[in-house]
Amino acid sequence: MSRIWLTGASSGLGEALAQLLLREGHSLALSARRIAPLQSLYERFPGQVLLAPGDLGDPQQVAGIAQRIEQTWGALDMAILNAGTCEYLEPGRFDSALVERVIRTNLLSASLCLQAALPLLRRGQRPSLVAMCSAVTWLALPRAGAYGASKAALRYLFESLRIDLAAEGIAVTLVSPGFVDTPLTRRNDFPMPQRWPVERAARHIAERLPARPLEIVFPLAFTLALRLLGRLPATWRLALGKRLARPPQGR
Repeated sequence: MSRIWLTGASSGLGEALAQLLLREGHSLALSARRIAPLQSLYERFPGQVLLAPGDLGDPQQVAGIAQRIEQTWGALDMAILNAGTCEYLEPGRFDSALVERVIRTNLLSASLCLQAALPLLRRGQRPSLVAMCSAVTWLALPRAGAYGASKAALRYLFESLRIDLAAEGIAVTLVSPGFVDTPLTRRNDFPMPQRWPVERAARHIAERLPARPLEIVFPLAFTLALRLLGRLPATWRLALGKRLARPPQGR
């Protein structure tokens, strides 16, 4: 069984994935800001859960989490960097602070976790690095500039790292989902085609992790459509985006 560090484990896809992996018998170090959901898993799966709560945007707290993992297990076999957020830019009201928050949570926090996890993965067995990306990186969508930019940067970072880490035997997997039914997506005020239940999404990911694929993509029809639309000429993509966009507030 593997020693796995899973971030963003307190709700949504992270929590569902944690439960599946624990039922499979793996040992999990669980990180999130909220400790109560992690404590619940700790009590349900005695001997399998290492509580590792903290603010993943704080370098000292991330270093402390890595130190706790090292002291307990000595190494990691897998790190699943799932923690993230989503906020939307409203038309006519660009908000640079919103962009900074999303970039900090989705990209910079992941880089802190990377720095902490890599030395532990180098000591692990068939080590794997897994990052939660997004299908939205294939096609620019209205209002999604901050979220899409953070996930596009994350994709580039991990695809570049995949090359750099190949000689060390550390596999890098990107998870690129469409819409998943989580507390975060339930706040969305627009249609979400082919939205998957969180348990189905978690099962789809967990079943594929042992093969250490380059990418895990779902649902197939929706993500394929985004890829194809993303390859259209720029003028066509602009026309499509304008049809999906909403007018600026107050007009």
